[in-house]
Amino acid sequence: MEATNKLENDALEFARQAHGEQRRKFADELYIEHPKRVAELVRSVSHTPEMICAAYLHDVVEDTPVGIQEIKRRFGEKIGRLVEELTNEYEPHKYPKMNRRRRKEKEADRQQNISLEAKTIRLADIIDNIPSISLKDPNFARTYIPEMERMLESVRDGDFKLLMLACFEVQLAKNRLLR
Repeated sequence: MEATNKLENDALEFARQAHGEQRRKFADELYIEHPKRVAELVRSVSHTPEMICAAYLHDVVEDTPVGIQEIKRRFGEKIGRLVEELTNEYEPHKYPKMNRRRRKEKEADRQQNISLEAKTIRLADIIDNIPSISLKDPNFARTYIPEMERMLESVRDGDFKLLMLACFEVQLAKNRLLR
């Protein structure tokens, strides 16, 4: 248990340092607060220590200069694989000629084939992202919510409790937009 806590604490601290002073786009807070909430959501369901670590690290490769090889070297192959599965492949800088809609469709298709553990983490990520985006930027939410509905189809065999909560958050966000 002590080794597990150390690994999780190391992952949290690594993510905290990697994200540094980054701030959330749709919330007035340091970025690290998002991965912390994602990890707590994952902790609330059946999980492994590797899933908690990957939840802390899930945005590091996408949003910081840290590469996947550094994650694998520092945290091992299993955590590295989960982070890799959670890192968006279809980013604008990799596919500059592909529009957002097509990139998001391709990403949702790709995520149909990630592990159940990664799908569970993705569900927690959706749960945490939807409220702040729908409350802070309704215009962007009109684009984002349908993307997340499509993503929910792809990761629906992750944890059932988190799937239901994610579906609920998406529906709440849609209702907010109707007001």
